[in-house]
Amino acid sequence: MKFIKNHLMFILPLMVILLGIEFYLVFERTTQTYEKHLTEGYTMLVVSKKPIKLTHLQKLNPHITKAKEVKRESIVKKVGEGLSSSNSKEIVSALPYFYDIGLDAYLHTQELEKIKLDLEKDNNIKRVETFGSTYNSSYKLFSLVKFILKIFIFFMSIVSLFLIVKQMEIWKYTHKERMQIMEIFGAPMMLRAGVLFRVALTDAIFATLFVGAMLYYVKFYWAPQSGIDVIMHNKERLFATEDMAILFTSSLVIVILAVYWVVSSNKRDVE
Repeated sequence: MKFIKNHLMFILPLMVILLGIEFYLVFERTTQTYEKHLTEGYTMLVVSKKPIKLTHLQKLNPHITKAKEVKRESIVKKVGEGLSSSNSKEIVSALPYFYDIGLDAYLHTQELEKIKLDLEKDNNIKRVETFGSTYNSSYKLFSLVKFILKIFIFFMSIVSLFLIVKQMEIWKYTHKERMQIMEIFGAPMMLRAGVLFRVALTDAIFATLFVGAMLYYVKFYWAPQSGIDVIMHNKERLFATEDMAILFTSSLVIVILAVYWVVSSNKRDVE
Protein backbone atom coordinates (compact mmCIF):
# COMPACT_ATOMS: atom_id res chain seq x y z
CA MET A 1 0.00 0.00 0.00
CA LYS A 2 2.84 2.37 0.87
CA PHE A 3 4.55 1.47 -2.42
CA ILE A 4 1.45 2.45 -4.41
CA LYS A 5 1.00 5.62 -2.37
CA ASN A 6 4.59 6.71 -3.04
CA HIS A 7 4.19 6.26 -6.77
CA LEU A 8 0.81 7.99 -6.83
CA MET A 9 2.36 10.96 -5.02
CA PHE A 10 4.66 11.31 -8.03
CA ILE A 11 2.27 10.34 -10.83
CA LEU A 12 -0.70 12.53 -9.82
CA PRO A 13 1.19 15.86 -9.63
CA LEU A 14 2.90 15.02 -12.91
CA MET A 15 -0.50 14.31 -14.47
CA VAL A 16 -1.71 17.71 -13.27
CA ILE A 17 1.22 19.40 -15.02
CA LEU A 18 0.65 17.40 -18.21
CA LEU A 19 -3.07 18.22 -18.17
CA GLY A 20 -2.16 21.88 -17.72
CA ILE A 21 0.18 21.68 -20.73
CA GLU A 22 -2.51 19.98 -22.83
CA PHE A 23 -5.13 22.49 -21.71
CA TYR A 24 -2.77 25.26 -22.80
CA LEU A 25 -2.24 23.61 -26.20
CA VAL A 26 -5.99 23.20 -26.70
CA PHE A 27 -6.62 26.77 -25.60
CA GLU A 28 -4.01 28.09 -28.02
CA ARG A 29 -5.51 26.11 -30.92
CA THR A 30 -9.02 27.28 -30.05
CA THR A 31 -8.05 30.93 -29.57
CA GLN A 32 -6.14 30.94 -32.85
CA THR A 33 -9.33 29.88 -34.61
CA TYR A 34 -11.33 32.45 -32.64
CA GLU A 35 -8.80 35.16 -33.44
CA LYS A 36 -9.04 34.20 -37.11
CA HIS A 37 -12.82 34.66 -37.01
CA LEU A 38 -12.44 38.00 -35.23
CA THR A 39 -9.88 39.13 -37.80
CA GLU A 40 -12.09 38.09 -40.71
CA GLY A 41 -15.08 39.88 -39.18
CA TYR A 42 -13.27 43.13 -38.43
CA THR A 43 -12.82 45.93 -40.96
CA MET A 44 -11.64 49.54 -40.82
CA LEU A 45 -13.39 52.22 -42.83
CA VAL A 46 -11.26 54.41 -45.09
CA VAL A 47 -12.64 57.52 -46.78
CA SER A 48 -10.61 58.80 -49.72
CA LYS A 49 -10.91 61.65 -52.20
CA LYS A 50 -10.07 59.45 -55.17
CA PRO A 51 -10.18 55.72 -55.96
CA ILE A 52 -7.41 53.86 -54.19
CA LYS A 53 -5.89 50.44 -54.86
CA LEU A 54 -5.03 47.68 -52.41
CA THR A 55 -1.36 47.70 -53.39
CA HIS A 56 -1.13 51.37 -52.47
CA LEU A 57 -2.73 50.75 -49.07
CA GLN A 58 -0.33 47.86 -48.42
CA LYS A 59 2.59 50.16 -49.08
CA LEU A 60 1.27 52.43 -46.35
CA ASN A 61 0.96 49.51 -43.89
CA PRO A 62 1.78 45.80 -44.48
CA HIS A 63 -0.98 44.55 -42.11
CA ILE A 64 -3.63 45.45 -44.70
CA THR A 65 -4.73 42.39 -46.67
CA LYS A 66 -7.90 43.45 -48.46
CA ALA A 67 -9.80 46.55 -49.52
CA LYS A 68 -13.44 46.30 -50.56
CA GLU A 69 -15.06 49.37 -52.03
CA VAL A 70 -18.40 50.37 -50.55
CA LYS A 71 -20.66 51.34 -53.44
CA ARG A 72 -21.65 54.97 -53.14
CA GLU A 73 -24.92 54.28 -54.93
CA SER A 74 -26.02 51.94 -52.15
CA ILE A 75 -25.26 54.60 -49.53
CA VAL A 76 -27.34 57.19 -51.38
CA LYS A 77 -30.14 54.69 -51.89
CA LYS A 78 -30.33 54.02 -48.14
CA VAL A 79 -30.26 57.64 -46.96
CA GLY A 80 -31.87 59.35 -49.93
CA GLU A 81 -35.20 57.63 -50.45
CA GLY A 82 -37.60 59.73 -52.52
CA LEU A 83 -34.89 61.65 -54.36
CA SER A 84 -35.02 61.91 -58.11
CA SER A 85 -32.48 60.03 -60.20
CA SER A 86 -30.75 63.26 -61.24
CA ASN A 87 -30.38 64.40 -57.64
CA SER A 88 -29.10 60.97 -56.63
CA LYS A 89 -26.44 61.09 -59.35
CA GLU A 90 -25.33 64.53 -58.18
CA ILE A 91 -25.02 63.30 -54.60
CA VAL A 92 -23.10 60.21 -55.71
CA SER A 93 -20.62 62.30 -57.70
CA ALA A 94 -20.11 64.60 -54.72
CA LEU A 95 -19.43 61.78 -52.28
CA PRO A 96 -15.89 60.56 -51.49
CA TYR A 97 -14.86 56.92 -51.92
CA PHE A 98 -15.41 54.43 -49.09
CA TYR A 99 -13.40 51.24 -48.47
CA ASP A 100 -13.67 48.43 -45.94
CA ILE A 101 -10.11 47.49 -44.99
CA GLY A 102 -9.24 44.00 -43.71
CA LEU A 103 -6.17 43.10 -41.65
CA ASP A 104 -3.92 40.04 -41.47
CA ALA A 105 -4.17 39.45 -37.70
CA TYR A 106 -6.03 40.31 -34.51
CA LEU A 107 -3.87 43.25 -33.51
CA HIS A 108 -3.33 45.23 -30.34
CA THR A 109 -5.25 48.50 -30.16
CA GLN A 110 -1.97 50.44 -30.31
CA GLU A 111 -1.19 48.74 -33.61
CA LEU A 112 -4.60 49.81 -34.93
CA GLU A 113 -3.76 53.41 -34.11
CA LYS A 114 -0.45 53.04 -35.93
CA ILE A 115 -2.27 51.76 -39.01
CA LYS A 116 -4.63 54.71 -38.79
CA LEU A 117 -1.73 57.16 -38.58
CA ASP A 118 0.04 55.49 -41.50
CA LEU A 119 -3.06 55.77 -43.66
CA GLU A 120 -3.77 59.36 -42.68
CA LYS A 121 -0.31 60.39 -43.89
CA ASP A 122 -1.63 59.95 -47.43
CA ASN A 123 -3.10 63.23 -48.63
CA ASN A 124 -5.66 61.36 -50.68
CA ILE A 125 -7.21 59.79 -47.56
CA LYS A 126 -9.67 62.05 -45.75
CA ARG A 127 -10.57 59.89 -42.77
CA VAL A 128 -9.94 56.51 -41.16
CA GLU A 129 -12.41 54.96 -38.74
CA THR A 130 -11.11 52.05 -36.62
CA PHE A 131 -14.25 51.62 -34.46
CA GLY A 132 -11.77 51.61 -31.60
CA SER A 133 -14.16 51.58 -28.62
CA THR A 134 -15.86 48.32 -29.62
CA TYR A 135 -12.61 46.71 -30.74
CA ASN A 136 -10.78 47.83 -27.60
CA SER A 137 -13.42 46.30 -25.28
CA SER A 138 -13.36 42.96 -27.10
CA TYR A 139 -9.56 42.88 -27.26
CA LYS A 140 -9.10 43.68 -23.56
CA LEU A 141 -11.62 41.04 -22.49
CA PHE A 142 -10.06 38.43 -24.76
CA SER A 143 -6.53 39.28 -23.55
CA LEU A 144 -7.64 39.19 -19.91
CA VAL A 145 -9.10 35.70 -20.27
CA LYS A 146 -5.88 34.45 -21.90
CA PHE A 147 -3.71 36.07 -19.21
CA ILE A 148 -5.74 34.66 -16.29
CA LEU A 149 -5.71 31.17 -17.78
CA LYS A 150 -1.94 31.22 -18.35
CA ILE A 151 -1.28 32.48 -14.81
CA PHE A 152 -3.53 29.75 -13.37
CA ILE A 153 -1.77 27.01 -15.35
CA PHE A 154 1.64 28.41 -14.35
CA PHE A 155 0.96 28.44 -10.59
CA MET A 156 -0.78 25.06 -10.74
CA SER A 157 2.30 23.62 -12.46
CA ILE A 158 4.67 25.21 -9.92
CA VAL A 159 2.76 23.68 -6.99
CA SER A 160 2.67 20.27 -8.70
CA LEU A 161 6.40 20.51 -9.45
CA PHE A 162 7.14 21.11 -5.76
CA LEU A 163 5.12 17.99 -4.89
CA ILE A 164 7.12 15.99 -7.44
CA VAL A 165 10.41 17.22 -6.00
CA LYS A 166 9.16 16.43 -2.49
CA GLN A 167 8.39 12.85 -3.48
CA MET A 168 11.74 12.59 -5.23
CA GLU A 169 13.42 13.68 -1.98
CA ILE A 170 11.62 10.86 -0.15
CA TRP A 171 13.07 8.41 -2.66
CA LYS A 172 16.45 10.09 -2.23
CA TYR A 173 16.44 9.48 1.53
CA THR A 174 15.43 5.87 0.92
CA HIS A 175 18.61 5.40 -1.16
CA LYS A 176 20.68 8.04 0.64
CA GLU A 177 23.35 5.73 2.03
CA ARG A 178 23.87 4.00 -1.30
CA MET A 179 24.16 7.32 -3.17
CA GLN A 180 26.64 8.73 -0.65
CA ILE A 181 28.86 5.67 -0.93
CA MET A 182 28.82 5.92 -4.72
CA GLU A 183 29.71 9.60 -4.45
CA ILE A 184 32.65 8.87 -2.15
CA PHE A 185 34.02 6.46 -4.75
CA GLY A 186 33.70 9.13 -7.41
CA ALA A 187 30.66 7.87 -9.28
CA PRO A 188 29.24 10.47 -11.70
CA MET A 189 26.01 12.18 -10.79
CA MET A 190 23.79 10.36 -13.31
CA LEU A 191 25.12 6.98 -12.15
CA ARG A 192 24.37 7.86 -8.51
CA ALA A 193 20.90 9.00 -9.54
CA GLY A 194 20.29 5.96 -11.75
CA VAL A 195 17.80 4.36 -9.38
CA LEU A 196 15.88 7.61 -8.96
CA PHE A 197 15.85 8.22 -12.68
CA ARG A 198 14.58 4.71 -13.48
CA VAL A 199 11.72 4.93 -10.99
CA ALA A 200 10.79 8.47 -12.03
CA LEU A 201 10.97 7.62 -15.74
CA THR A 202 8.66 4.64 -15.25
CA ASP A 203 6.15 6.80 -13.41
CA ALA A 204 6.47 9.49 -16.09
CA ILE A 205 5.57 6.94 -18.77
CA PHE A 206 2.53 5.83 -16.78
CA ALA A 207 1.48 9.45 -16.15
CA THR A 208 1.73 10.25 -19.86
CA LEU A 209 -0.28 7.16 -20.81
CA PHE A 210 -2.95 7.92 -18.21
CA VAL A 211 -3.30 11.50 -19.44
CA GLY A 212 -3.36 10.34 -23.06
CA ALA A 213 -6.12 7.83 -22.27
CA MET A 214 -8.15 10.51 -20.48
CA LEU A 215 -7.81 12.95 -23.38
CA TYR A 216 -8.66 10.22 -25.91
CA TYR A 217 -11.83 9.40 -23.98
CA VAL A 218 -12.81 13.07 -23.69
CA LYS A 219 -12.34 13.70 -27.42
CA PHE A 220 -13.92 10.59 -28.92
CA TYR A 221 -16.52 9.57 -26.32
CA TRP A 222 -17.45 12.40 -23.96
CA ALA A 223 -17.25 15.46 -26.26
CA PRO A 224 -19.64 14.16 -28.98
CA GLN A 225 -22.26 13.39 -26.33
CA SER A 226 -21.65 16.33 -24.01
CA GLY A 227 -24.44 18.47 -25.45
CA ILE A 228 -22.19 21.55 -25.09
CA ASP A 229 -22.08 23.34 -28.44
CA VAL A 230 -18.68 24.94 -27.92
CA ILE A 231 -17.05 21.60 -27.12
CA MET A 232 -18.88 19.67 -29.83
CA HIS A 233 -17.97 22.22 -32.53
CA ASN A 234 -14.32 22.28 -31.44
CA LYS A 235 -13.95 18.53 -30.83
CA GLU A 236 -11.09 18.18 -33.32
CA ARG A 237 -8.99 20.70 -31.39
CA LEU A 238 -9.29 18.91 -28.05
CA PHE A 239 -6.49 16.43 -28.59
CA ALA A 240 -3.98 15.89 -31.39
CA THR A 241 -1.72 12.88 -31.93
CA GLU A 242 1.42 15.02 -31.77
CA ASP A 243 0.38 16.17 -28.30
CA MET A 244 1.51 12.81 -26.90
CA ALA A 245 5.07 13.54 -28.03
CA ILE A 246 4.90 16.97 -26.41
CA LEU A 247 3.52 15.53 -23.15
CA PHE A 248 6.12 12.76 -22.96
CA THR A 249 8.95 15.18 -23.73
CA SER A 250 7.64 17.52 -21.03
CA SER A 251 7.42 14.71 -18.47
CA LEU A 252 10.96 13.62 -19.37
CA VAL A 253 12.28 17.16 -18.86
CA ILE A 254 10.47 17.40 -15.51
CA VAL A 255 11.97 14.08 -14.39
CA ILE A 256 15.50 15.11 -15.36
CA LEU A 257 15.16 18.46 -13.58
CA ALA A 258 13.71 16.83 -10.45
CA VAL A 259 16.44 14.17 -10.33
CA TYR A 260 19.14 16.77 -10.88
CA TRP A 261 17.69 18.91 -8.10
CA VAL A 262 17.54 16.19 -5.46
CA VAL A 263 20.96 14.78 -6.34
CA SER A 264 22.48 18.26 -6.18
CA SER A 265 20.87 18.81 -2.80
CA ASN A 266 22.26 15.47 -1.68
CA LYS A 267 25.74 16.68 -2.61
CA ARG A 268 25.24 19.80 -0.53
CA ASP A 269 24.11 17.66 2.40
CA VAL A 270 27.30 15.59 2.20
CA GLU A 271 29.45 18.72 2.14
